[in-house]
Amino acid sequence: MSERRLFLDKGVGEQRGVVTLDGRPERLLILRDDEAQDLRIGARHRARVRKVEPQLGSAFLELAGGAEAMLDFKPDARPVQGSAIEVEIRAEPRRGKLALARAIGPAEGALQLLAPPPGLKAQLSAFAPGVSVTEGEAARQVADEAEAEALDIVHPLPGGGRLSIEPTRALTAVDIDLGDRQGQETKRVARQANLAALGAAARLLRLKGLGGIVVFDLVGRGHDGNALTEAARAAFRPDNPGVAIGPISRFGTLELLIPRRTRPIAEILLGPDGRPSARTLAQRLIRMAEREAAADPGGRLKLVCAPPIAESAAPLVEALKARIGHRLELVPDSTLKDHELRVSRA
Repeated sequence: MSERRLFLDKGVGEQRGVVTLDGRPERLLILRDDEAQDLRIGARHRARVRKVEPQLGSAFLELAGGAEAMLDFKPDARPVQGSAIEVEIRAEPRRGKLALARAIGPAEGALQLLAPPPGLKAQLSAFAPGVSVTEGEAARQVADEAEAEALDIVHPLPGGGRLSIEPTRALTAVDIDLGDRQGQETKRVARQANLAALGAAARLLRLKGLGGIVVFDLVGRGHDGNALTEAARAAFRPDNPGVAIGPISRFGTLELLIPRRTRPIAEILLGPDGRPSARTLAQRLIRMAEREAAADPGGRLKLVCAPPIAESAAPLVEALKARIGHRLELVPDSTLKDHELRVSRA
C-alpha cells in the first residue's frame, strides 16, 4: 500500500510544501511572499464577463486589480457579456496562458476577491487527509531534494533504464530508454521497463506540475495494450477527474491528457533562459545563511554573490536579520557568476 507523507518548509520569503509517495517527492508547492495569491487554485472572485467567444466555448473574465482569467462554458450555459459572475480558480496561469476558472453562479456588485486560496498547509492536507505535517530541518531537506528532482530532465527507472521528460509548448514528451536494464528475454524486459516508466512518470509529472497532452515513446514492439492502459489508469488515478488515455499508436506511442492545475515548477524556479532566476538563487543563499547561523549562534556572517542576486536577496536579508539579529553582511561581487553563492563566518 502506498504511503504519503507531508512536509512544510517555512523559509524567509518563501514556503515550500512537499508530498512524498513511498519516500519519493510527488508534489512540490511553492509560495513566495511577493506573489499575488488571487490566481492560485481555490481563490474565489466576483468577476465580470469581458468577452464571449461562442465558437471556442470560452469567455474572458475581468478580475479585481486588472487580472484576467478564462471560463469554459457549455452551449446551454453561455454567460452574458458584461454580466457579473462568481467564479473559483481551478487552474493557475502559466507562461503565455491565462488562469482557468469555473462558474459558481451569478453575482452582483464590483469586482472583488471574495475568498483567498487555501493556505499551503491546508493544500498539503488535502492530498493526504489525516496525515501530520512535518516541519523544521527535515522538511527543508525534503524540499531541497524535491526542487532538484523537479528540475532534472533524465530520471533513473527502478530496475535499470531511464526516462526523460521534456515539455514543449504543445505537449510533454516522455522517452523511455532501456539503458543497462538486464534480462534474458528482450520483450519481457521492454514490457517491465514500460510499466515501471508509467508509474515513475506519473509521480514525476505531478512533481514538475506538468499536464496537458503527454506522449510516451514506449520501448520495444508488440506492446500489450490492455496491460499498459490499465497500468496508466492506476498510475494517473490521483490526477482525476479529467485524465484521458488513448490507444497505443502504430508508432509505439501512448498519449494521455492530464488536467493542468498548478504552474509548472520550472516556471517558478527558472527564468526565460532556463537557468535559475535571481529570486531562486537568492532563496538558496538565504537558506545557506540560515544553516550557518544555526551552526554558529551569535557569529557574524558574510553573504557574497553576484550583483543581480544581491539585489534580489536584499529584502530577504533584512527579513532574516529581524529573526536572528543584525549579524549579516550582504556583499555584491561583480567577479562572481550568478550561480556562485558564498556564506562565510566573518
